[in-house]
Amino acid sequence: MPQNEMLTQMSGKPGFIAALDQSGGSTPGALRAYGVPDGSYAGDDAMYALVHAMRVRIMSAPPFAGDKVTGAILFERTMDGEALGKKVPAFLWEDRRVVPFLKVDNGLAPEADGVSLMKPMPALDALLERATKAGIFGTKMRSVINRASPTGVDAVVAQQFAVADQIADHGLVPIIEPEVSILSPEKGAAESLLLAALTRALDALPDGRKVMLKLTLPETTDLYAPLIAHRAVARVVALSGGYSNADACAKLAKNHGVIASFSRALVEGLKFSMTDAEFDAALGAAIDVIFRASTIKT
Repeated sequence: MPQNEMLTQMSGKPGFIAALDQSGGSTPGALRAYGVPDGSYAGDDAMYALVHAMRVRIMSAPPFAGDKVTGAILFERTMDGEALGKKVPAFLWEDRRVVPFLKVDNGLAPEADGVSLMKPMPALDALLERATKAGIFGTKMRSVINRASPTGVDAVVAQQFAVADQIADHGLVPIIEPEVSILSPEKGAAESLLLAALTRALDALPDGRKVMLKLTLPETTDLYAPLIAHRAVARVVALSGGYSNADACAKLAKNHGVIASFSRALVEGLKFSMTDAEFDAALGAAIDVIFRASTIKT
């Protein structure tokens, strides 16, 4: 079964996860960084067509393959789209040996008690059914922690695990992402609270249940080592969180057992105007740097 093979790959194969899941709010910024100015397209359809073409260019580039890129997180429109004549999830797994994930959250609610919970997801079950049929392996959902608020952190973790249960009921593996903002003046204290809350939630999971965790690179090196070793954790991955590729990789290399799941740090040097040779070389260089930081620790 592909799901079992995908779980084996995600649990132990060296490599990292590419985050290609910018949604409506972050898409203009992603295109801007790619060298496509805001005024060069008209309307959402044109915007999404351009960002889909960018993602297909990335996914179909020779360096983007399962020997180093073990997984990729997709936006819903990307899951529904095609790459080189195939549906994207099938292309990723069958042609690239890259495990496909889907971003499922609807964005963030306004900050309260030092955190931003996820907005309600009333159509989640229908989306998960579509994802399963499309060949998606797992999902990703993001909350944000800005302050070291015990009640706020507990609320984030409780919501994440409640939705993770719903996702697991569809046979998918959830990536739980309680991001601690790198701009937080209480980042280290918030991370300590998060470690404790995640440990309690993981301990309460039934035997055999597996989740993945996507976490901000911590102030204390190897802070999340107990989570990496937990029976319920298939993998701990790190988000770049606004760090540059160089800074994110330097921090990642110090945290043993953690692999990358970078978005902006992966694509920061890629430009629409590049020739295919230039594009592939720049992407390959970024992949090599992130792969080394994910697999070779200092």
